[in-house]
Amino acid sequence: MEIVVQKYGGSSLSTLEKLDTLGARIARRAPRNEKLVLVVSAMGSTTDQLIQLAKTLCPDPPARELDMLLTTGEQVSGALMAMALAKHGARAISFTGAQVGIRTSHHHTRARIEGISVERIERSLRAGQIAIVAGFQGVTEDDALTTLGRGGSDITAIALAVALKARRLEKCTDQDGVFTADPRIYPEAKTIPRLSYEEMLEMSHSGAKILHPRAVFFAWKFGVPILVRDSAVEGQGTLISEMEGNVEQAIIRAVTHDASIAKVTIFKVPDQPGIASRVFEELANKEISVDMIVQSTTVVDTNDISFTVKRPDLAATVEILDRLCREIPGAEVKADSTVGRVSLVGLGIRTETRVASRMFRVLAEKKINIQMIATSDVKITCVIPETQVQDAVKAICKQFGL
Repeated sequence: MEIVVQKYGGSSLSTLEKLDTLGARIARRAPRNEKLVLVVSAMGSTTDQLIQLAKTLCPDPPARELDMLLTTGEQVSGALMAMALAKHGARAISFTGAQVGIRTSHHHTRARIEGISVERIERSLRAGQIAIVAGFQGVTEDDALTTLGRGGSDITAIALAVALKARRLEKCTDQDGVFTADPRIYPEAKTIPRLSYEEMLEMSHSGAKILHPRAVFFAWKFGVPILVRDSAVEGQGTLISEMEGNVEQAIIRAVTHDASIAKVTIFKVPDQPGIASRVFEELANKEISVDMIVQSTTVVDTNDISFTVKRPDLAATVEILDRLCREIPGAEVKADSTVGRVSLVGLGIRTETRVASRMFRVLAEKKINIQMIATSDVKITCVIPETQVQDAVKAICKQFGL
């Protein structure tokens, strides 16, 4: 008997009508020769509403208490899903993250999973029940509730899939798979039938809101295939797995974008060992994720270092760097929160020189100034003015026939 883990996002669970419809569909699937584990997010915009509620009462709520509040959203979804399944004749049981033994670090609001016990889930599956697990949450070794950060339910789902040795993870959304671009910006975008783990990881890092990057990484590390599909209708979807064969020619998959970043530059950094290490260690100690690091020499014996961070982390980043710059004579910090990035993703991109030239040319034709460039084996990313991100996405999609 094989196990399949399904993850349902908030948009798929946003109303009682949707929950009822899903309950009926899942109940019909239950008699198949497989065991189902469902991981659920909070209904609709519940998490945002809870955060707003907390901040209205207390502008800077204690992180521990915020986690206590936010974990309730997924618990509501889990219980209601179990009720919907019962209504349609299926046996189901819901669990919190703590009840199924998801152990995490002590970093409230952005904890990381450190261990997981699936014994309770396996007992339920052997008893013929569908197991429903509240995503996005866990518990520390001293029983404090924690959350895993935005998109954390994806991480819960892949962690359970790995621990249960599931056949695959099904990410059930309100779209039939992964698209070549955001359909809200480029309506002509197409569904991509197949992606490699590496391509999906780069897409997730560069703004695609399909899967959390850490979830993709875990799936890649442990070889768990992911099927991204529509939760409401049967369709082909997008299969994410190891890609077979060698790629001799660049395969352009998608254009992704992210308008929620900020650019930070430290000017006049002494050109000597240990300075960059100190800067990024300080940021890492505060769990601030840094991307697109570029160093350039503008004056003899000094460098400028530019990088991007998520906009919610900008204030903390600037605070840390201002303090460091006071200890470095002549150094100063400048932040720009009016930028975004656009990325072209596909296998073999770096080895095909014409891909980069075509991308840069179409941006130039649209009079879009490129402020930073970063490349990898499967991605080219440009930081550009935020106001021009949508125009860039449309132009690049047309240039590459996406």
